[in-house]
Amino acid sequence: MITEKEKCHKGSLYDSNNDSELIAERLSCKKKCYEYNNLPPTEIEHREDIIINLLGRVGEKFLIEQPFYCDYGYNIEIGENFYSNVNCVILDEAKVKFGDNVFIAPNCGFYTAGHPFDIEQRNSGLEYARPITIGNNVWIGAQVCILPGVTIGNNCVIGAGSIVNKDIPANSLAVGNPCHVIRRL
Repeated sequence: MITEKEKCHKGSLYDSNNDSELIAERLSCKKKCYEYNNLPPTEIEHREDIIINLLGRVGEKFLIEQPFYCDYGYNIEIGENFYSNVNCVILDEAKVKFGDNVFIAPNCGFYTAGHPFDIEQRNSGLEYARPITIGNNVWIGAQVCILPGVTIGNNCVIGAGSIVNKDIPANSLAVGNPCHVIRRL
């Protein structure tokens, strides 16, 4: 029998609200995030150790400002020279991959989870997950929201306040709600 976690990783509808394995994994992650967010900023080594043990892959040079929140952690991969400012939220039900030299401004969210439009399915707790991929040399402005299934190409700038619901091609300056390319870089 296929598990809810396996359904999730296949991109199918799955029940995250009532599955004991997924609930336990989220609670474990929340505990690590709580510990991380409550450390003094001066405890750099301890902070780095928590992130290294929380995330699926980490480059050698990174800084994730506190507070930081995620659902599972192991689905997140960050490249070299990664920086995330305060209040970064990553709902990593599916993979979230960040390339090298990615800079994220305050209050940004990366949301792989979505819910069906069908009322009965949604009310029963079903959801789906689609991966997010962020290329190399990307700057994401303050309060950007990146939705399930989005890929942002290399060398992009995403303007503050944007809601990214579709792929953004490489070498683009993109802004707005919905986010759209306004010029090539």
